[in-house]
Amino acid sequence: MPGLRSAPSRAGAGLQAPGPALSVPPVAARPLVAFPDPATLDPALGAFLNQASEQLGRWWATAAERPPLPALSVLPEVAPQARGLEAAALLEDLQLVMDGAYNPCHPGALAHLDPPPLTASVVADLVAAGLNNNLLAEELSPSLSRLERALCSWMAQTLGLGERAGGVCASGGSLSNLMALVVARHHGGLQGRSDAVVFCSADAHVSIGKALAVMGLPPKALQPIPVDAEGRLQVPLLAEALEQQTRRGEPTLAVVATAGTTVRGAVDPLGPLAELCRSHGAWLHVDGAIGAVCGLTGRHAQRVAGLGLADSLTVNPQKLLGVAKTSSLLLLADPQRLASCFATGLPYMEPSWGEAHGGECGLQGTRPAEALKLWLGLRQLGLEGIEAVLDGAIARRRRLRQLLEPLDLELLGGPLHLLAFTPRGSTPRQAELWSALTRQRLLEQQLMLSRPLHNGRHHLKAVLGNPHTGESQLQAIARVVAASLQEPLA
Repeated sequence: MPGLRSAPSRAGAGLQAPGPALSVPPVAARPLVAFPDPATLDPALGAFLNQASEQLGRWWATAAERPPLPALSVLPEVAPQARGLEAAALLEDLQLVMDGAYNPCHPGALAHLDPPPLTASVVADLVAAGLNNNLLAEELSPSLSRLERALCSWMAQTLGLGERAGGVCASGGSLSNLMALVVARHHGGLQGRSDAVVFCSADAHVSIGKALAVMGLPPKALQPIPVDAEGRLQVPLLAEALEQQTRRGEPTLAVVATAGTTVRGAVDPLGPLAELCRSHGAWLHVDGAIGAVCGLTGRHAQRVAGLGLADSLTVNPQKLLGVAKTSSLLLLADPQRLASCFATGLPYMEPSWGEAHGGECGLQGTRPAEALKLWLGLRQLGLEGIEAVLDGAIARRRRLRQLLEPLDLELLGGPLHLLAFTPRGSTPRQAELWSALTRQRLLEQQLMLSRPLHNGRHHLKAVLGNPHTGESQLQAIARVVAASLQEPLA
């Protein structure tokens, strides 16, 4: 097709050729309205929506026939033509992009925190786009604003933040973490204090440092605390650092604990950290983007024990529950702190029907109804379904660890669904070469793991949140890894 350009993917070597592209069944050329008719049901528009849904359904249904990572990234013609395209041409363009997309539904997609999407959340995302409501203000989203507030309150209360708890949806965990630290600074009256510091685990997410940079703080404002052998922030070392801050008369903006580190899924000791923060009057933010959803079920809540003791909490249901991207929440024990920090007044809007307009409860003004896909996805799963998703992920991590333990590997894991490993005693150079070659051989078997750099050495990492991953994939990973260890390390 004119305008199509293909190039090798930059995501990694050893990729397989893609499976056959999904064809778009021919449809009769028909005029497609640019905007929905407010008075008439449009058969042509309905056919277009149905065709797009069928296209997506075929893409899902053939996921096992294509590798997780496509061999080519495709770039269709970008600029609009002088005359707009009809339905069939639009769907053909759409198919090109789908053919070059990452394939999270493949059973061997185990590299990242990107599971297959919950089907109900996909439908809700479509409906949210069609409604095109704006959570900036209640008159632009009268029911959806109420739904967001109620859903955030339910989530916050269920996770133990208290009866008054609530929050706001955000486009990703990085934004949730940023807003939490802005609120913490406002609460502490530290605006303009360039000497304020944030303490966190040495394995905390990179978004914490990015947030401080956005807030105008110098690099030294981020004070990482070493972790123990299990990857958890060492509370005695934090206590010593806080004491030094007090003796110097310098302010602590916040302590950030992590409930699920990115490489090994470690959970910091939240209870002792909360007690320590209270004794020093320090704000405790928990980055629970990976692990906080465990607190929604009685069976798995102990994995993130102490979660409800936080002042603020980031939760990303997209990472394990499969809610379509993006789905992140910033939850607070006292949600009124959001408006007290971010409210500027919206003089071009009618007064809020609630405590504050949605656009005054965070950094985002105009934003879509992301709460809709979270709400419908959770309704689809139910509490038993949420528990089953968590059960499966933990069971797969345990099984893969069991298969890898006899091998000469250093295994890094935690209470969640992540497992990283590298050859025991390898040098940084040996680990780099081994991980690159072994990842390539895994990709040749349609098994995709990631290759993070951790503590100066490359590891392979499996994220076991894909519900389609079964015993055969786990056995295959173990076979490939075992074979790789038979070769001498370079």
